[in-house]
Amino acid sequence: MIDHLLTVKISHWDGVIRELSAKALCNLVQRAPEYGATQVFPRLLSMTRSPDLHTRHGAVLACAEVAHSLCALAEQQNRPVADYLDEAAVQGLKQIHQQLWDRQLYRGLGGELMRQAVCVLIEKLSRSRMPFRGDAVIDGWQRLINDTLRHLHHISSHSRQQIKDAAVAALAALCSEYYAEGPGEAAGAGHGGLVEQCLAELQSPEEMARCGFSLALGALPRFLLRGRLRQVLEGLGAVTRVSPENLSFAESRRDAVRAIARVCQTVGASAEGAPDEVVCRENAAQVYRTLLACLQDYTTDSRGDVGAWVREAAMTSLMDLTLLLGRDQPELIEAPICQQVMCCLAQQASEKIDHFRAHAARVFMALLHATGPAGPTVPHVPHREELEKLFPRSDVASVNWAAPSQAFPRIARLLGLPIYRYHVLLGLAVSVGGLTESTVRHSTQSLFAHTKGIQDDRQAVEGFGESLLQVFEDNLLNSRVSVPLLRMLDQMLAHGCFDVLTAEEDHPFCVRLLALCKAEIHKSKDVQKLRSSIAVFCGMVQFPGGVRRKVLLQLLLLLCHPFPVIRKTTASQLYEMLLTYGDTVGVGVLDEVTAVLSGTAWDEELPLVRAQRNHLCDLLGVPRPQLVPKPAVH
Repeated sequence: MIDHLLTVKISHWDGVIRELSAKALCNLVQRAPEYGATQVFPRLLSMTRSPDLHTRHGAVLACAEVAHSLCALAEQQNRPVADYLDEAAVQGLKQIHQQLWDRQLYRGLGGELMRQAVCVLIEKLSRSRMPFRGDAVIDGWQRLINDTLRHLHHISSHSRQQIKDAAVAALAALCSEYYAEGPGEAAGAGHGGLVEQCLAELQSPEEMARCGFSLALGALPRFLLRGRLRQVLEGLGAVTRVSPENLSFAESRRDAVRAIARVCQTVGASAEGAPDEVVCRENAAQVYRTLLACLQDYTTDSRGDVGAWVREAAMTSLMDLTLLLGRDQPELIEAPICQQVMCCLAQQASEKIDHFRAHAARVFMALLHATGPAGPTVPHVPHREELEKLFPRSDVASVNWAAPSQAFPRIARLLGLPIYRYHVLLGLAVSVGGLTESTVRHSTQSLFAHTKGIQDDRQAVEGFGESLLQVFEDNLLNSRVSVPLLRMLDQMLAHGCFDVLTAEEDHPFCVRLLALCKAEIHKSKDVQKLRSSIAVFCGMVQFPGGVRRKVLLQLLLLLCHPFPVIRKTTASQLYEMLLTYGDTVGVGVLDEVTAVLSGTAWDEELPLVRAQRNHLCDLLGVPRPQLVPKPAVH
């Protein structure tokens, strides 16, 4: 079997077969260690110098696996490594990298395969504790890893992730074995300013270099981070921030967020510790602020919602950090921070993309139900008792959070808890006003079920309306939220969700809603936004008082909008509104108003349309809009 792998499979044309063959050899030589040492190893070493790319790649991978297997066996049997790997074999392993470097075999497409294979070799030899401490080969390996991470953008996209992971794993193993303090050495002697070098590369204009060195910092052992934690966290925090220059650098932001959590897990937590050594009272809040800010990354580019990658990584990192602190130093989790984390997770769990909604729900449940010997691991969870009833532990495994039909009815229960209501509404607005049919249907049903349940409680409806308007105000002119929010408001008004408020003239809810809608569409050229606002204005006619006249005025203004499609939409929706709420404008003029609306070609020239619009103003008792004269140009 070993001979077959060596002669046929190690040089196979399919890279996956070569990788599996190397792993198979790793297992088989443990059964025949002497044969592996005397027959297999010399053949593999000679194959690493082959001019054929596939043979060379397979041989380097096999050398890595076989060497690691034999070293592990020697350790298991308490025998010296030299029993299985003689001096010639160790020297042969040491020379592989330099031979490839000298022959320039790390360049071009073949170079991608060789970089990945040698990174695996570095990782396995480091884990095997080869006696190379202080040897020049360590500098050569470090140079290769740095060069690979720095030039990831030159590597083809289909193999980039694999090479990045291999280089980072190699660096972690290399540092742990060869840069650790030995007898009479300072901590991290010989690393040659590795941390500073990684931090400098985080400002690279190449996104992939930022990705690679962020993950490299996340993989470093504790002794290299000691005394530099503040610099590392600040450097990674800077990569997570969105600016006009790095708007599309979502992958580097994602990898920096992952690295922050890994660094925190590596150094551990101690409330009274030094901020340059551990996560402590001085720096915990700043780490949370950085991660929470990443949950607001909604960047989109030609690839779609790339910010979702950052948000997913931020949720995972928040879970890892919170569980770490909850287990070791719960006093570092302050009540306002815990509230913010749980509310932001609730928002993400009510948004429109199934995969990310499910991830948020799993993280939410993990933090809620995390328990240790002394009880709940995470302190200060708002409304913990109610949450445990609404989301029992059995839901963790039984509910498919990616299915809208299962997720939204459960998430909508949070609308009854005032602390969570704002954030859940913010997430639901995007889902209810979205485009995916199943998401829209189930989120809308869940929202309406909640509003129906509070119709008899005027105070609850007013509190709900207040939260909804706050979401609108905070996201004014942010089309990602405001356009679907207008669609949601249209459905809620049509469904009678605010009927209890229509008994009072000029209720503050409708006055404020009108002001926000006017501000949202002011000078807007977004047809979708204008169409959605027309529907909301038509729904607001059911509110009595002065606000009704102002709503009618807005609709009549839109009848003379510069865009013909908006004029036609307004006329059509105004006609339907008058048929629904005809008693609100007076029965006497209803027939004439509907006749003018249906009999006018609203896509004609503006002067013709304006005359008909002014006639409608007179019929409805609304003052005619006056044209504002343009300032004279001198």
